[in-house]
Amino acid sequence: MQIVLLPEVEALLQRQLISGKYNSAIAVIVAGVKLLEPQQDIYQGRLQELQQDALIGWEASQRGEVVDGATAIAQILAVVRSRVRAVGISLWVHQQSPHPCIKI
Repeated sequence: MQIVLLPEVEALLQRQLISGKYNSAIAVIVAGVKLLEPQQDIYQGRLQELQQDALIGWEASQRGEVVDGATAIAQILAVVRSRVRAVGISLWVHQQSPHPCIKI
């Protein structure tokens, strides 16, 4: 199999070879490819969690258990404020904006 590397990928590969950690280009590529599987497992797990959360939200909305956006933001900010106070960090919320900006 022949592959053409983008210049930035080739430069990264060369840096790895120069570091001495790998003794061939194929060793660098194999190491990189091996990292893909655990990353894909993490992605798939997170995707399943998000799909489950979306389903829970959809089912709640079908039962009428919803709040408007402003109320949801206020609830989230209340949780954030209490957590921030618990660790002793100051919190600033820009009240003039329709979309509050939080600086922690």
